[in-house]
Amino acid sequence: MKSTTNIGLGNVQAVYSGPEGELWELIMGQQIHIGGFQSSMDLAEKAGIGPGMAGVDLCCCNGAGMRFLVRFRKVSRMQGVDATEAVVELGRRRCEAEGLSDRIAFTLADVCDTGLPSAGADFVWGEDAWCYVVDKPRLVAEAARLVKPGGVIAFTDWVVGSAGLTDGEAERYLKFMKFPSVLDQGDYVGLLSGNGCEVLVAEDTGRFAPCVDLYLNMLSVQLTYDALRIIGFDAALMAAMAAEMKFMQELAHAGKIAQGLFVARKVG
Repeated sequence: MKSTTNIGLGNVQAVYSGPEGELWELIMGQQIHIGGFQSSMDLAEKAGIGPGMAGVDLCCCNGAGMRFLVRFRKVSRMQGVDATEAVVELGRRRCEAEGLSDRIAFTLADVCDTGLPSAGADFVWGEDAWCYVVDKPRLVAEAARLVKPGGVIAFTDWVVGSAGLTDGEAERYLKFMKFPSVLDQGDYVGLLSGNGCEVLVAEDTGRFAPCVDLYLNMLSVQLTYDALRIIGFDAALMAAMAAEMKFMQELAHAGKIAQGLFVARKVG
């Protein structure tokens, strides 16, 4: 695990309540995670998520993952939990506009203490967002509490890659991304196992580097004006953010950061 100081929930809420969150959605779409639709489908298939199931999405953001699951995996109902009011309200509006409000609900709460019933979900879901949570052991424990015995916890997250990160690289990366910490694959396996789950899949998806290449290419070739508009046409800020994105690109190609995919079944 790599961690930094002075980054917490307030920093994340500021990102997704303001222009930085809008910028991420510009380049990544409503599914603000590496690989978008392809990644979601891969995770759902490996976790066996399908018709008639009910799930909880921890760190659901605007609910795009839940809309995907209801539409394309025929999940019967989803409960999303997020601590940022702006994205919860946006998600509710989007679900209403798409006619999905009867199957998707949102709870504004700390994902480590959701207040939802124990053992009430067939699965718990997450996509590239648990890296924002300060207390990851509590988060995984909450996921295990929420899922039924025999149910699955299925998530992707940004993790330390097989090549590892130096302390200096980690500090720069975490500060830019507003991550309080980032785990490696073994850390998540340990947390899942320690909370009564059998780990079925723990792997590097291999998507991180090509997706970052795509995002940077889009910003430089097609979306430059749109990105500048979001940040108030501040060219200096745009250049600074581009430099940090290129640093992240270098880390990804060096195998130092990755998108991890995890599927675990609750035993008992």
